Amino acid sequence: MTLAALLVMAGTFTAGAQTPLKTQVDQTLAAFKQADPGLQTFLDSAAGYAVFPNVGKGGLIIGGQHGRGLVYEHGRLIGEATLTEASIGAQAGGATFDQIIFFETPEVLQQFKQGKFLMDAQVSATVAAEGVEKHAKYEHGVAVFILPKKGLMGQAAVGGQKFKFTPLTGQQY
Repeated sequence: MTLAALLVMAGTFTAGAQTPLKTQVDQTLAAFKQADPGLQTFLDSAAGYAVFPNVGKGGLIIGGQHGRGLVYEHGRLIGEATLTEASIGAQAGGATFDQIIFFETPEVLQQFKQGKFLMDAQVSATVAAEGVEKHAKYEHGVAVFILPKKGLMGQAAVGGQKFKFTPLTGQQY
């Protein structure tokens, strides 16, 4: 992994270590709802969703991405997830953003929980802004919204987001 990727991810971990994950997720959900109040429709109708605050992405030819978030099924917290990506190709810079993945059906959510879910280039993300949810659609059973935070990342690279789900086992968030 490149120095740029490591610096972006280190900054993400440092910022995240200061605030509990549940608080970060609640703040992220509030920020998405403020950017697009219509997003509540997705929250209410999805079989589940995963919220990743402060995803860090960086690279210089070889890049990476990492984030930690919480997973909900019908609005109820069910576990934690990590997001990682490695990529290679024309890319430079670093950025942080928030991401929500909505799962259209219980089957797609189950694939995510079982580790059989890989987000690839066929799924595009929608930048959260007033009214965009009206035009956003599920692709391959998921709808992805991002909210850019800081940084700049130019990329024309091949890579895919991978996820690891850990069910809630009495731990407090």
